[in-house]
Amino acid sequence: MKNQPGPVKHDPQKLPSALQSIPDLLAGKKPAVFLDYDGCLTHIVKDPDKAILSDSMRQTLQGLAEVCSVAIVSGRDRADVARLVQLDNLYFAGSHGFDISGPGNMQTEPGGAKTALPALDASAEKLKEKLGHIEGAMVERKRYAIAVHYRNVSDSHIDEVKQVTATVLKEHPQLKEGLGKKIIELKPNLDWHKGKAVSWLLQELGLNKPGIVPLYIGDDITDEDAFAELQGKGIGILVGEHDEQTAAEYRLESVEEVEEFLKSLTEHLSKQEDV
Repeated sequence: MKNQPGPVKHDPQKLPSALQSIPDLLAGKKPAVFLDYDGCLTHIVKDPDKAILSDSMRQTLQGLAEVCSVAIVSGRDRADVARLVQLDNLYFAGSHGFDISGPGNMQTEPGGAKTALPALDASAEKLKEKLGHIEGAMVERKRYAIAVHYRNVSDSHIDEVKQVTATVLKEHPQLKEGLGKKIIELKPNLDWHKGKAVSWLLQELGLNKPGIVPLYIGDDITDEDAFAELQGKGIGILVGEHDEQTAAEYRLESVEEVEEFLKSLTEHLSKQEDV
């Protein structure tokens, strides 16, 4: 059996602007919109608790969700991102899609991550113990992940944070490493990620049909799984850039451009409905 080819990767700086391409993106279809939270709907900040959604962005999301399906797919806990967004007409996939909720009392944990909870509990305690002396290091326990933040750690201690995290990870084969911007994550060692969560939602919501085009908007390395999953059947839109090539096909420069894009998308869809 031949190996399946991997996703086509692009230079982020050479991607066309999604903002200038809405008619081409949709090609007469209705979108299903999936978005990351941090770095996409809000700016990246030193303290994750201060990544507050603006009233303007909240209104934009609410308006978009009135004309098409909208889901936020985040590494944050589902309850955390739902609390920050405060909208009940969106779907929320937290912990990289291990925990999903939405309208109509949807509440499910499709990735099978409960088996990893004991390993996550033990790893979180060990990491807090071993990294507690390093100024700026933060161990954030989520329901189905642990995020080790080193954005505020001095350069001289970053290697120590990475080595300690790698050691703890080796002690727990039930977990695997995930990388982000100045973050190392310990996640359940399962074949589940943001891309799988997007595919699950498309299937569950009946959006796998010719008249729908899935759009995924994200900024981080963890969003690459979703970009790859949608190649050939949807559109990936990278916000800014990260340190690697991307499977996204379009680009937005900033959180401000994301908001402008979502507003333009809503206007485009509203005009279609009026025709």
